[in-house]
Amino acid sequence: MAQTEPNLDHDISWFLLPSYWAKMVVALISFLCFANSYDGDFVFDDSEAIINNKDLRAETPLGDLWYHDFWGSKLSSNTSHKSYRPLTVLTFRINYLLAGGFYPVGFHVINIILHCAISVLMIDVFSILLGGLQFSNKGRRLNLAPKSSLLAALLFAVHPVHTECVAGIVGRADLLCALFFLLSFLGYCKAFRENKEGHTFSILWVLVSVILGAIAMLCKEQGITILGLNAVFDALVINKINLLELIQKLLHKDKSLEAINYNYYYSLNAWLLLCPWWLCFDWSMGCIPLIKSVSDWRIIALAALWFCLIGLICQALCSEDSHKRRILTLGLGFLIIPFLPASNLFFRVGFVIAERVIYLPSIGYCILFTYGFSLLSKQAKKKKILAVAVLGILLINVMRCTFRSSQWRSEEQLFRSALSVCPLNAKVHYNVGKNLADKGNQSAAIKYYREAVRLNPKYVHAMNNLGNILKERNELHEAEELLSLAVQIQPDFAAAWMNLGIVQNSLRRFEEAEQSYWTAIKHRKKYPDCYYNLGRLYADLNRHIDALNAWRNATVLKPEHSLAWNNMIILLDNTGNLAQAEAVGREALELIPNDHSLMFSLANVLGKSQKYKESEALFLKAIKANPNAASYHGNLAVLYHRWGNLDLAKKHYEVSLKLDPMAPGTKENYNLLRRKLEQLQKKGGA
Repeated sequence: MAQTEPNLDHDISWFLLPSYWAKMVVALISFLCFANSYDGDFVFDDSEAIINNKDLRAETPLGDLWYHDFWGSKLSSNTSHKSYRPLTVLTFRINYLLAGGFYPVGFHVINIILHCAISVLMIDVFSILLGGLQFSNKGRRLNLAPKSSLLAALLFAVHPVHTECVAGIVGRADLLCALFFLLSFLGYCKAFRENKEGHTFSILWVLVSVILGAIAMLCKEQGITILGLNAVFDALVINKINLLELIQKLLHKDKSLEAINYNYYYSLNAWLLLCPWWLCFDWSMGCIPLIKSVSDWRIIALAALWFCLIGLICQALCSEDSHKRRILTLGLGFLIIPFLPASNLFFRVGFVIAERVIYLPSIGYCILFTYGFSLLSKQAKKKKILAVAVLGILLINVMRCTFRSSQWRSEEQLFRSALSVCPLNAKVHYNVGKNLADKGNQSAAIKYYREAVRLNPKYVHAMNNLGNILKERNELHEAEELLSLAVQIQPDFAAAWMNLGIVQNSLRRFEEAEQSYWTAIKHRKKYPDCYYNLGRLYADLNRHIDALNAWRNATVLKPEHSLAWNNMIILLDNTGNLAQAEAVGREALELIPNDHSLMFSLANVLGKSQKYKESEALFLKAIKANPNAASYHGNLAVLYHRWGNLDLAKKHYEVSLKLDPMAPGTKENYNLLRRKLEQLQKKGGA
């Protein structure tokens, strides 16, 4: 390992800093790139992986994390994503517990810190990859390429394609995987030392490397590729094997057009590394039109990719310069091997392009860029101009990172930023529409949902959401058409069946509605909202026992289902079953003690049962929680009126009418009370 090699730094006009200062600079710049994402919201996949993931909550046993996927579903479930990342989920859980809830700042800060730590670590990694693994007489590893390793680490730290991993909280999986991936690599390097006595080999460090690799894999599946990279490193650097015979075709498929499309996707990934200007949170659903003919001009991108790769591979394998062979092979190894799990070569993955999966492969890009810069510097007469150009690239990347991080701060900015990059992506239009709908802008949401369905006529989720909005706007016939089409395309789409039932119920086609609800429940056994809507249907049909059973099923499946509890109380109250209504109300409030609507419903029941004091206390508690509810003041006034507290009754009637002058029955009751007070005054005067 003490072999003398050409020094890569010799020809590079770049900054030479002490190791400590180099790491400080890299840490500071990587922090500045993404610092403005620290107070961003939960966006895109964060909702499913964090907010809706029960594995983050204290009531879920820690042991369950080992049996659930990244999104909190059981791995054995047919609906599971099969992404196994228990250690990443564990860090989310720690974030949640420390913050005392879903506050995104802590989540974002950890992501930024992780990227800074990884970028600093890259200096040591690049010093080995670019300068070789060599030691002093005392056995200390030497950094023979301090300038090159600093440049490569800076390129990595400021690459805009990393924004999704850092600014998107779900990117934590890639960050943790990268951290332990690199620690495993450095641990493997520590296993091989050289001193005055010769070579030494440490089984302990090999074991440490394997354990760190396993941890990387438990953070994200991609971590397993460290085994392949360590093997390549061992062959090239430790054993100095010539890998000329390595050229083999990994896979050969007869389906040429499918292979062409995958190769085109690889070229787009390469382009994102070279020119990370057009970035998008999602590249699916028509974002990249398929190549359907060899006459498609995009075939040029494939040719360019393979021309460059074959040229680099030939140089890596056939060059007489062992230094060049080592750097190029390691660069290609880091570029290709971590990318293999996402390449669709060995198994299908759920995406064609995803910026987050380029986080580790970008290490290879930084190696090749830095080596190319050294070769250009060697030939260039004015090295400073070349250095200024590279500084310009770094500065542009810093600005691009900052701008892109700001787009990841909120879903509205993130989704809208994708419209110009992927205007043919139905999912982009769907997400913009969903964001608008969540903010109450239904008219604008309809426009984007319609465009999503136009771009992808089988996009059932867009049909379902559009049908929901049309249902709320009382455009029931078009809503029914959309929802019927959705369940025709995807017969097991439970949510669409339930929404179709709601529309059919509104159209007074009760038998069809009931059938739709039961179909939804057949496809999703634990569906409390569907049981709730089924109960409403039965209540409309005066099938009171069936309604109560349906609502009871809803509360069994979801004990905090306030609407189901409330409807049970009201139905029992209206049918004169006051004792049972009171029992149900008390049971509900034990489970949901701060629900003011339940307090209000139970207070009404207690008032009718002449339990005035307890009823008054619940009314006042409900009003404290929701002081602007006219009905709360109006019904409390009725209680006081019935109880004989006429002054208090008058006060709350007046508050109720002030809040809602058209409140049903309140004005009549108020007028009755005023006449009664006038009569009392006349009697008192007499």
